[in-house]
Amino acid sequence: MMGAALFIGFLVAQRLAELALARRNTARLLARGAVEHGAAHYPLIVALHGAWLACIAAFGWGQPVHAGWLALFAVLQGLRLWILTTLGSRWTTRIIVTGEPLVRRGPFRWLRHPNYTLVVAEIAVAPLVLGLVGVAAVFTVLNAAVLSIRLRAENRALYS
Repeated sequence: MMGAALFIGFLVAQRLAELALARRNTARLLARGAVEHGAAHYPLIVALHGAWLACIAAFGWGQPVHAGWLALFAVLQGLRLWILTTLGSRWTTRIIVTGEPLVRRGPFRWLRHPNYTLVVAEIAVAPLVLGLVGVAAVFTVLNAAVLSIRLRAENRALYS
């Protein structure tokens, strides 16, 4: 039970810290003249991630922690740190376009959207840490639908 509580607490704390960082970076980017794109679908992303966390908390409380999935989740956190440090002050949860060239170092050398690749993996892996196969399946499908909207908007903003 303690393992599940610690894992859920970590997820919630991590997401709240990321939202604070994203808000700070967004405000700074906009103050420098950057432009937001695709804002209309942003509440859908927030709702999806909020519901995902709520389901993990509600159904995962008291479940055993599966070490293999936890190890994979830990590896994903290394990728998260790599993405965050590569983007630095340009990382945000919104589509913010600056006049600067796109980042082409770090994981961006190999993937056009490494953060979305990470999120796809996390949406599935985090619930599996607590054995929540149904949560992983449902939110993987929902996330795919939301990402189809998000990626179209971001690709238009960045590559058009």
